[in-house]
Amino acid sequence: MGTLAGKIALITGGASGIGRACALTLADAGAHVHVVDRDAPGASAVADQVGGTAHVADLADPDAVAGLPADVDVLVNNAGLQHVAPIHEFPPERFTLIQQVMVTAPFLLTRHCFPHMRERGWGRVVNISSVHGSRASAYKAAYVAAKHGLEGLSKVAAIEGAPHGITSNCVSPGYVRTPLVEQQVAAQAREHGIDAAEVLDSVLLARTAVKRLIEPEQVADVVRWLCGDSAAHVTGTSVAIDGGWTAQ
Repeated sequence: MGTLAGKIALITGGASGIGRACALTLADAGAHVHVVDRDAPGASAVADQVGGTAHVADLADPDAVAGLPADVDVLVNNAGLQHVAPIHEFPPERFTLIQQVMVTAPFLLTRHCFPHMRERGWGRVVNISSVHGSRASAYKAAYVAAKHGLEGLSKVAAIEGAPHGITSNCVSPGYVRTPLVEQQVAAQAREHGIDAAEVLDSVLLARTAVKRLIEPEQVADVVRWLCGDSAAHVTGTSVAIDGGWTAQ
């Protein structure tokens, strides 16, 4: 998929899950990786593993972005969180927090890194979206709204970045084997009084044709491909890795 030697990548939510897998994959391609996360030990562990740099930042704070590197060639907006509740019971402050971390922070980071990418005449913005960027599930108002917003932001960045050699795309997986999903499985098992395997089959994977969780490394491979020269004309789109969910 080509080399990223000499390139600098910044990955949010890089301490675990998809973010960690992206850090390992992009470092393997030759990039120097900045690992951003609230989890200081986790960020440091990943950065040490890939020879990168750790940054502790809470992206719920808009001022946190200013303290992060701007000389970035590859920006992976991955950080996210979830809250499940019916709309009439959904805490407004939780809704706002999710938009801040999953829409406003990617906007601020893209704004932060665009000048360097424009100057270099090359850049890659990869937004980790979700099947929920094009589909809805009950009780996930904030998450679904945020992912739809991220998809729109990514398209605008693609249009504005194109004259400067910058691409912007979303990678939109279904359920990935991450701590966030594992927490959802445990919560659903408790709520429904069933075991974790039944939650996967009957709840999480009910709408997918491929009845297996996606591995973080599979998502990271698509991110790496989008950063390569062979994907130079792939921009303003969303690559679905959803086991056939959106085909139905």
